Amino acid sequence: MSAHQDVKKVVLAYSGGLDTSVILRWLQKTYNCEVVTFTADLGQGEELEPARKKAEMFGVKEIFVEDLRETFVKDFVFPMFRANTLYEGQYLLGTSIARPLISQRQIEIAEAVGADAVAHGATGKGNDQVRFELSYYALKPDVKVIAPWREWDLTSRSKLLAFAEENQIPVTKDKRGEAPFSVDANLLHSSSEGKMLEDPAIPPEEMVFQRTIAPEDAPDKATEISIDFVEGDPVAINGVAMSPATLLTRLNELGRENGIGRLDIVENRFVGMKSRGIYETPGGTILLAAHRAMESITLDREAAHLKDSIMPRYAELIYNGFWFSPERRMLQALIDTSQHSVTGRVRMKLYKGNVVCVGRESPNSLYDARVVTFEDDEGAYNQQDAQGFIKLNALRLRLGSQIGRRGGAL
Repeated sequence: MSAHQDVKKVVLAYSGGLDTSVILRWLQKTYNCEVVTFTADLGQGEELEPARKKAEMFGVKEIFVEDLRETFVKDFVFPMFRANTLYEGQYLLGTSIARPLISQRQIEIAEAVGADAVAHGATGKGNDQVRFELSYYALKPDVKVIAPWREWDLTSRSKLLAFAEENQIPVTKDKRGEAPFSVDANLLHSSSEGKMLEDPAIPPEEMVFQRTIAPEDAPDKATEISIDFVEGDPVAINGVAMSPATLLTRLNELGRENGIGRLDIVENRFVGMKSRGIYETPGGTILLAAHRAMESITLDREAAHLKDSIMPRYAELIYNGFWFSPERRMLQALIDTSQHSVTGRVRMKLYKGNVVCVGRESPNSLYDARVVTFEDDEGAYNQQDAQGFIKLNALRLRLGSQIGRRGGAL
């Protein structure tokens, strides 16, 4: 029996776009199996009902279209932001953090409907194939994974269009031409890459940006806001309590209006190549700055430095697709423990692409004005103690210097 004959039912991560519509029909023809579609609303800003109608047109009987925005922000975005996560010092991981949730729900649906396989539309050149499949196998070790881009011969846009026409797959007019760039979006960010953006020496045209206005077009007056945190997570803006998804949506609006969150980078993909991407993360950029400001008065110095030291490793795990790995869970436990005291209010000023903290306060603040003041501290700090502190720290330097003069230590 061939591998194709082994598959009776497959759950497809389905957007309703050209690629996944072709994949849906290709699965039906190649594997002669029942296809179940799963479409997740992660805040990408597109109407999802057309995806349902398209799936119905293909004869799909089990169609899942689910609003996962609150789960996405509460259980994936916020835990990641507790670590102040940046990949390669810049990227806020908007695409990376969405993949484990989609994969998790796919596997849950596969279990519920008795499917023996899952499928995705990621290409064989990118990171997403790795992220999807590492998550699948972590959650269901014996699952069959179908990755059409690694199997079929539809290796060009013209071949995809030809297949679509042969199989009566509706194609919007703008898809018939060569797309200027590809876009991935969710509530945290939008990502644009490929085609006209492939040369990193050429600046992106303004048409590329979808989530933000240009900083130079932003208001000439700064916008001032406050963000309240409880144990590391934002819970309110300007004193108004909000759900996780509602809060991030509002931060996105504020960021958009002030030209905040644009990023043009060349990153290192897990599969080995470098890739140029244009990212817009307006709300996330504000949130990162606010969270770091809140931590600045509530975290012990060594705890904060330890968090900063493990952050690059944590970011790399998420970027590479290891959300469900034991090491990510271990790091998450450490990070979450650090957040118990990160409660209070941060005041931020947003102005022409910039995010500036202008005030922070917390019932758990470690900042003691009596100790740090330049005025009379009334005995809160004995400056003579610094002499012994300095001498002890200088001991190895003095010994090294003495030996060095004799041609020994560095």
